[in-house]
Amino acid sequence: MAVTINIKKNEIRVTDPSSIGVLSKSFYGVMDKGEIILFPEEALYLADIRNAKCYDDAGNLYSFNDLASLFLKHKKLMARYFTYKDWRDRGLIVRPMNELNSKYERSPIKKYPSKKITFDKYAIDGLFFEDDLISIIDEPIIGKELYDKYWIGQFASYKAEQRGNISKLDIYETLFLLNHSNYKLKNAGKKEVQKAGLKVHKNFNLMYDVYEDWRLIGFVLKTGFKFGTHFRLYFPGASPTRSNKEWIHSKHVVHIFPKSSKMIISEWARAIRVAHSVKKTFILAIPGEEEKKKEEKTKQKNASHLDFLLYHRVKGGIETPKDGQPKYLMFSLSEEESIGGQELSEAIQECADVGLQLLLAIADRETSVTYYLVKRIDLPGSKYEYYEIDWVQP
Repeated sequence: MAVTINIKKNEIRVTDPSSIGVLSKSFYGVMDKGEIILFPEEALYLADIRNAKCYDDAGNLYSFNDLASLFLKHKKLMARYFTYKDWRDRGLIVRPMNELNSKYERSPIKKYPSKKITFDKYAIDGLFFEDDLISIIDEPIIGKELYDKYWIGQFASYKAEQRGNISKLDIYETLFLLNHSNYKLKNAGKKEVQKAGLKVHKNFNLMYDVYEDWRLIGFVLKTGFKFGTHFRLYFPGASPTRSNKEWIHSKHVVHIFPKSSKMIISEWARAIRVAHSVKKTFILAIPGEEEKKKEEKTKQKNASHLDFLLYHRVKGGIETPKDGQPKYLMFSLSEEESIGGQELSEAIQECADVGLQLLLAIADRETSVTYYLVKRIDLPGSKYEYYEIDWVQP
């Protein structure tokens, strides 16, 4: 197979009739005047995997690196190539984003139940411990009722309510009761509690907002420390006390990723894999305001964070551009990259706008690719964006 490179036009063409026939059947490139124009990742793939010979107009032979050097200005070229290669190696079809031309209906929304609740106005006094970010209620009757009725605080000992008489509230529970009950602290007010939280967590206010958002519609949030996330989540109606004495286990965890934050991919992916390993659904919360910098908006107005249209499998075969529709939009990333909450939020919205699912494809240092599927959560009464993220094998 021979590939011709036009340096002036920065264009890669296949002109050999027999090669054109083979490539067109496998949905490579775009037909133009009886020839196939390849996009860069396709050309690299053919050189790497199909042993295609690449020549310029003067007859000079180009190696893989010679070919890649023509496109070094393309953002994250190798992340795009390795994720493209992995999808193709699975026998599946990849197409460029410029073929996105219609509205699809392949972006499922997960519906979560919600039940707006109000909290009894208990007249409670507690003591705040700034260094520990907890408060203590030493009135056993009220502390036990808060625990049994709302699952707020930890009464007595963890999983052993008969051992002790005090109730321990983490900083989110403390601030929540200050805002929604008659809880009073003997040594602090709301401002002091928030200030203490901000000393430890720069995004404390947003983390609290997410906690409050779920709590007010009936969900229970407790620490997610053991699972490498911010909170573990229980659906409405969950209680720590059961007549059969069996402890209820959470099936979901919530991780806060503000729009203003950035996180290295390896750290972000690790939290998802930990949740998956303990059979918990990973929920990503993206709170915060949209960026308002005019120059940024102008620069990115027509920019896409997404890389490829992906066709998947159907019963008895694979989807193709000829007789099927794309299922996913791929966001190609490398292990060493950082991703921002704003960037991810915009990519998710792009997918929602066209009705396709977002597939995050992450190439690690060995160029193995891991995939994460993003599904939007419909949470009635909520003010923020929430998404289920699942590790998947295409």
